[in-house]
Amino acid sequence: MIPIALDAATLPLAVAGRGPAALRRLLELRAGGARDLLLFSDHPDRALDRVAGSALRRFLPGRAELAGLRALWIAGLRDDLAAELAASARAQRVLVNVEDRPPLCDFHSVAEVRRGELLLTVSTGGASPGLAARIRARLEAEYGPEWAERVALLRGRRAAWRRDGRDVGALTDALLHANGWLA
Repeated sequence: MIPIALDAATLPLAVAGRGPAALRRLLELRAGGARDLLLFSDHPDRALDRVAGSALRRFLPGRAELAGLRALWIAGLRDDLAAELAASARAQRVLVNVEDRPPLCDFHSVAEVRRGELLLTVSTGGASPGLAARIRARLEAEYGPEWAERVALLRGRRAAWRRDGRDVGALTDALLHANGWLA
């Protein structure tokens, strides 16, 4: 596995699926900053319909829709339908994740903790999502909501330090130490 962080605000992304699994993935991607995220569902339930709003397309994507995407998350579809859709997406050079089906995936979504701009992730490469979830819970407890403000403070200081030509790494370490943030 090669870990990367995508700028979800700049890439055309979509979810294709049904039910709670598709809704959960839609919400996670929105939390990650996906702005123009589309949801394709041929059988949307009320929750999908309500939450997706204008992002909802009441069909599964075909070749034309897939051609405009860079990554597609498939959730809540039968295995045969998910495999067919994944193959169609790959034919259009779209990266694919099929929830809970590692052999059908080009990438795996990670368990994540968000604290403002701080993103902590855990992955088992699809081997044990349950283990990743338990480790994520530990990270949530150790890195509370206060870390959002800390990262924002560091962002501002870093910009000033860089402008002044100062040693950003040493100053970051000094600030962390002075406040006991990683003690």
